[in-house]
Amino acid sequence: MPHPNPRGFLEYHRETPASRLPEERVRDYRDIYLPFPKDRILNQASRCMGCGVPFCHDGCPLGNLIPDFNEAVANGDWHRAYQLLSATNNFPEFTGRICPAPCEGSCVLGINHPPVTIELIEKSIIEQAFAHGWVKPDVPEKRSGKKVAIIGSGPAGLAAAEQLNKAGHLVTVFERAKRPGGLLTYGIPDFKLEKWVVDRRLDLMRESGIEFTCDVQVGTDIDASELRSSYDAILVATGATLPRDIQAEGRELTGINYAMDFLYRQNKKVYGEWRPEIGEITATGKDVVVIGGGDTGSDCIGTSHRQGANSVTQITWGDRLPDHRVAENPWPEQPRTLQTTSSHEEGGDREWSIITDAFLGDENGHIRAIRVVTAKWNYDDKGRRLGFERMEETLREIPCTLALISMGFKQPETGSLFEQLGMSVDEKGKTVAKGFQTPSEGVFVAGDMRIGQSLVVNAIFEGREAATAIDTWLKKTAK
Repeated sequence: MPHPNPRGFLEYHRETPASRLPEERVRDYRDIYLPFPKDRILNQASRCMGCGVPFCHDGCPLGNLIPDFNEAVANGDWHRAYQLLSATNNFPEFTGRICPAPCEGSCVLGINHPPVTIELIEKSIIEQAFAHGWVKPDVPEKRSGKKVAIIGSGPAGLAAAEQLNKAGHLVTVFERAKRPGGLLTYGIPDFKLEKWVVDRRLDLMRESGIEFTCDVQVGTDIDASELRSSYDAILVATGATLPRDIQAEGRELTGINYAMDFLYRQNKKVYGEWRPEIGEITATGKDVVVIGGGDTGSDCIGTSHRQGANSVTQITWGDRLPDHRVAENPWPEQPRTLQTTSSHEEGGDREWSIITDAFLGDENGHIRAIRVVTAKWNYDDKGRRLGFERMEETLREIPCTLALISMGFKQPETGSLFEQLGMSVDEKGKTVAKGFQTPSEGVFVAGDMRIGQSLVVNAIFEGREAATAIDTWLKKTAK
């Protein structure tokens, strides 16, 4: 099919959806973005140059057929675009909303122009597919008779479940929370990913024959040995959920919490699941300091605004990144540039090169401030950090009555599950495995617990690859 406008990248500027005004959207938890006109999506897709060597393929962990579905959209062939997209991505409605789009960082057009809006096009394709009824339950024609238990229902577990079900195996997903979805359900705020989007996909998976057993913790409520006797293979995809902490004076004060605990409770409130016994962490009327500069920290900022914080400050230990690529970070490397999210647009302060020196408390043992010091970073001639010096003359206090630690995650939670399945972690906190298979016969692992904390798109890739490894193993052991 010929490209309708081979000069699209010269004729159209990059456009993305407008968002609701910050003062309006902080009053609710709904999606912040406004609908984007369909005809302008076609224009955006025509900006794709159909490169002979599409570097976007390398940028996308899933290997999405990006130039092909861009061309289909530019021609108005949405069904063809959906077929191409769904061939490599189980959940484009998730990645089209929350992926940082490494594909766009590798777009050839990005050498001297803003890159193609690949993420927006991906979201548009899947929403058109749902609107036209093309996304249907995928019930296999024939069942293998093999049963697979998947522990953990985050993006890796869900992707593996879909692929294994398509292969004809009987799949049961075990989840310790009340609802499946993992961080998609309980970790990401609704203003970035409304939960009807997750529920819509989960309903399709159930109709496809996948079973979900929730509110059950394998290793405690069910002995993992029971699963080994009832299922032909087990996939563990419970994520890397142990957060990194800060070892500083005053860490024991009340009012210092992990970011994910804060977000988890708010998402339960939006879902109507919160109960007093869960405990409350609220930013209402407080001076909030978010420690950490990643996406989770940004989510804490947006949630704090919506809860009515008195002030919000984000501090991070690294230097402020440049607004544009520098010589040491050429295309097609992923751009190491400053990211300003919708949550930052809603207000608050950001500070860089800040080291937490101590947490300071009041007479009741509650945090009242954070003592910080500015760091001066040293770099080599390639821009790599060598270390920092404390600028003692900058020692000062930041008012804080709620501190949220958002420093990432170090490893999966071990314990009875690991013990019962004969699993372990290495010195880097990753689950010991050869490929996707652990030393325990028939026990596989995928996602963040195998590769370390990462992106949702990487978790989907992990789930797909693990499913292939399990399917191959099941076929081999059946002979």
